[in-house]
Amino acid sequence: MKYCTKCVLPESHESIKFDENGVCNICNQASVKHTEIDWDERRKMLDKVVDTYRDKGDYDCIVPFSGGKDSAFQLWYVVKELGLKPLVVRFNHWGYRPLIHENNVQIFKTLGVDVLEFTPNLKVVKALMLEALKQTGDFCWHCHTGIFSGTMQIAVKHNIPLVILGESSSEYLAYRTAEELDELDEDFFNRLINLGINADKMYELLDGKVDKRDLKPYQFPSKEALKNSGVRAIYLGNYIKWHTKNNVELIKKELGWLGQIVEGIPPEYDYEKIECRWQGIRDYCKFIKRGFGRTNHLVCIDIRNGELERDKGLQLVRDYDGKRPASLDDFLEFLGINEDEFESILLGNSVANWGFDRSGLVIGAPLPDMKSWDNLL
Repeated sequence: MKYCTKCVLPESHESIKFDENGVCNICNQASVKHTEIDWDERRKMLDKVVDTYRDKGDYDCIVPFSGGKDSAFQLWYVVKELGLKPLVVRFNHWGYRPLIHENNVQIFKTLGVDVLEFTPNLKVVKALMLEALKQTGDFCWHCHTGIFSGTMQIAVKHNIPLVILGESSSEYLAYRTAEELDELDEDFFNRLINLGINADKMYELLDGKVDKRDLKPYQFPSKEALKNSGVRAIYLGNYIKWHTKNNVELIKKELGWLGQIVEGIPPEYDYEKIECRWQGIRDYCKFIKRGFGRTNHLVCIDIRNGELERDKGLQLVRDYDGKRPASLDDFLEFLGINEDEFESILLGNSVANWGFDRSGLVIGAPLPDMKSWDNLL
């Protein structure tokens, strides 16, 4: 495969293009972020936006919250830097690891916030995970659609017209540029978040396995509902210069946030996607389909930020990406499929310029907290 000459992103990335020097469009977007955007001016723009909604209702805004590094930073920034009163909305996707509860309790106590949590029907979640895996090779449809559509539904229902999200998609993808002040709307939701499958289509695919009402939490509000309510969802990363490592250092210091090991990721990245027990499996799915995993994603960010040499990043990718997660056995048992079926589904969703080779496959070490995970069977 062809790789970016600056970072190590391969040509199998979903939105990649290379310039005449072999540099990918994501790297070029990062250059714009670092050299061309006036972040002081962007912060003034943010102040004008939030002042429009400040003290107008029971809450100034909604902050979607998982307890991972990004949402923890979002919430800290909204409370401490912007001085807003948020409603914290948490979609419990059933995959949270035990440490997240400890982190969240500490954060909520420290910041003093109201929290609304929704936990969907596990039987429905299981059906959605399996169907999404079959259709797209990504079993996280229920999580991504639930987080975004559910949050927007709550904003409409409770008349909270501002939702503050995290980093811009331009940090990692090229569907929007670093210059754009993109906001979450129905078109963006359908293009990037729900994998091209809306709730009505998912109901058809499940063919009677669930009640249609069970999919209501995954239905994005209509354009009419959003227009009538005035709800808008902005990305914090469009207004402040997003730097993950700095954000992590801050939440560890200010909120007592703790990191932990994640499957398929070097230990120095103990902050990345720590909240979900299925993260290592999702990254393994991407490796089977596209030939790269989470370590590639992380070292590319560091290379673009000038914090890692390309050769060192490439070695980390070779050392960590593509290992079979130790948690895969539990995952397959939960979904009721075997490993051959799992691989066959993913290979059916793989890109043409990559061929997964199972020979020489290395099994990753079990996570230290696996024995304390809830039994979802």
